[in-house]
Amino acid sequence: MYQLLWIFFIYAFLGWCTEVSYAALKTGRFVNRGFLNGPVCPVYGFGVVIVLWVLEPLRGNLLLLFLGSVALTSLLEWLTGFALERLFHQRWWDYSQEPFNLGGYICLRFSAAWGLACLFVVKLVHPSVLWWIRMIPHPVGVGLLALFSVMMAVDLSATVCTIVRMNRQLSQLDELAAGIKRMSNELGTNLADRVLDAAEIGDGLRADLQEELDDLRNVLAVRRAELQDGLEGMREALDEAKDSLAQHRFQFQMDQAEWLEKREQDLRDLRIRLNEARQCRIFGQRRLLRAFPGMRSIAHQPALERLRRRLEHRGN
Repeated sequence: MYQLLWIFFIYAFLGWCTEVSYAALKTGRFVNRGFLNGPVCPVYGFGVVIVLWVLEPLRGNLLLLFLGSVALTSLLEWLTGFALERLFHQRWWDYSQEPFNLGGYICLRFSAAWGLACLFVVKLVHPSVLWWIRMIPHPVGVGLLALFSVMMAVDLSATVCTIVRMNRQLSQLDELAAGIKRMSNELGTNLADRVLDAAEIGDGLRADLQEELDDLRNVLAVRRAELQDGLEGMREALDEAKDSLAQHRFQFQMDQAEWLEKREQDLRDLRIRLNEARQCRIFGQRRLLRAFPGMRSIAHQPALERLRRRLEHRGN
């Protein structure tokens, strides 16, 4: 167990160095490509330990060692990607665009690369690693392993907390964005409905007024000569009808203005909350997004893309 733990930590560190070097060549800058904050990639440590433990009898046969390494590392990578996606609801890497991929978790090109890397490790690197482990005094080695284990446990806890908080933030961003969209649609739809209602009210009032006017004109035509006093009363009735229409219009405009003001205030509040949620800084969030540029959120991809662009803008 003592030796296996040292092998795990050493290759986890060497794997991290490999990932950082690959990212530096690809992007021209330092990127901490590990899942954890510290300089370790546990999947490399587990991969080498499994290969050495299972394939030790095949050390003398390069072909079988290569094929076995391809199979074991591919299985480990597939299980790791699947487990991370189910646990955190995010796809951390995606080989869907690569030929001969399996669910986007693994692909032939990288599986073959892992197989060749394992040949290199088993034949050339591992003998030196074993010699180095033997040179460490056992009590010192036990103390260092205990220290490394505690540090990795703390790092893992911090990383999990970061992911949980980030997922909560993404969910909040999506909910607020959906609320703003829903509110905007409601504003437009209800405004249109209210305008149509106003038109219907106006048409109804106009129809009633027109009917009254027709009646008045008929009466006026029959009794124009003998009902001069009644004409004045008819004019008053006509003015009252016009006032009623104006009053209805004024009340509608007041109701509409009050409704719009309330909805606009609700919309402003939602936008303020959305901006506050976007401004919220979570420890380790930027590093994770840089470490996994192909990360996809299963449920909140639009929010993740907006968050990624905002963090990149801050970093520039």
